[in-house]
Amino acid sequence: MAIGRLHSMPSKRDKEIIRELAARTEEIAALPMQEEKRRLWRKLNARNPERPMVMMDQVCWNELLPDDDLMPRCEDAECRTYEILLRRILYQWRHFRVDMVVEPFIRIPKAIHNTGFGIEIKEETVTTDTANDVIGHRFFNQFETEEDLEKIRTPKITHDAGETGLRLAVAHELFDGLLEVRAEGMDPYLSLWDPIATWMGVENALYALMEKPQYMHRLAARMTEGYLGLLDQLEALGLLCGPQSLIHCTGAYTDELPAPGYNPEKPRAKDRWMFGLAQMFSAVSPATFKEYEVDYTIRICERFGLVYYGCCDPLDGKMDEVRRIPNVRKVSMSPWVNEARGAEAIGRDYVYSRKPNPAFLAYDTFDEDLVRRDLLHTREICARYDCPLEFILKDISTLRYHPERLSRWAAIAMEVAEAGNT
Repeated sequence: MAIGRLHSMPSKRDKEIIRELAARTEEIAALPMQEEKRRLWRKLNARNPERPMVMMDQVCWNELLPDDDLMPRCEDAECRTYEILLRRILYQWRHFRVDMVVEPFIRIPKAIHNTGFGIEIKEETVTTDTANDVIGHRFFNQFETEEDLEKIRTPKITHDAGETGLRLAVAHELFDGLLEVRAEGMDPYLSLWDPIATWMGVENALYALMEKPQYMHRLAARMTEGYLGLLDQLEALGLLCGPQSLIHCTGAYTDELPAPGYNPEKPRAKDRWMFGLAQMFSAVSPATFKEYEVDYTIRICERFGLVYYGCCDPLDGKMDEVRRIPNVRKVSMSPWVNEARGAEAIGRDYVYSRKPNPAFLAYDTFDEDLVRRDLLHTREICARYDCPLEFILKDISTLRYHPERLSRWAAIAMEVAEAGNT
């Protein structure tokens, strides 16, 4: 949630809008089923599930407008940020809640500035739907010479405490008496190869792995050192986020975190989850995956308490390498895996985090039988290999402007998840 430097006290009208939404959110957050859902997530994350869990995230909200319940009405930009957040929570709760948890608090991001690695993305973009923020990118290669490696700088972290105080003052004015206001630190994104893909382009980077292997090792090594330095700064300054509700679109509730010795004023990496991925490596060999991803990300993941690994990258044939990564608890099984091979390799050691194909919601007609068969197939395979299972529907780029498909998918997924539980 991005908040700019505005911070005028909200108008009476804007405050009334926000507080009405916050009051509805608070009522839902107080329902006993919220703690029951947290309990079920903790069971799954302990690899002792009572049933598969279901989440839906990264929805194409533009296709749900102009639904009256989602249309923002606040005039102030800062208020509109909170309004849109609350409206989406309430909409999802009504229409496709599955196993979401509505929290009795609102996180206010601290005013943390991260310089990043100092590389500005150079790209061309194309779009087919101007209302959709999912667009096409063509990235230009900025890493071709030895001198180009010197562009990479260690990220520097600073905190504007005064700005944070202003954000919190507005939030308290809006939410006090309804939702707890929590100042939230950074939840860092520490992928090596997603940024490299934007600095070089995927095709250029893959060719460089073959043609300039040592060059790419130096690039990955500099980034790894940069990320470790970033973590050191966040820990020293007390600017890491606290306990998470979500990790990469899945429930993060666990009895294993935070680690012993936790100080809420100085959260450590080992008190929290992180997620790792190397989507650009979907087509590389297991050996290349190990050499350029695993051998580097090990140094990052060993700092954290628990790790969710993978995204769209098919990992069913790379589980021997994934097992080398410390603290992994959940492994993504994307729409492009051999499910049986993945389940056999995962067994009961990790949560099998299945990503059903979002394209099923984008066809000319919505085939409910296809969705049901797909989910049942996954559940049967995971039962065969005793895998703890979650279904995570995400990356929903289009519904063909049929928002009711979200509700139907949610209903089918919950039927499958809850069927036959003892």
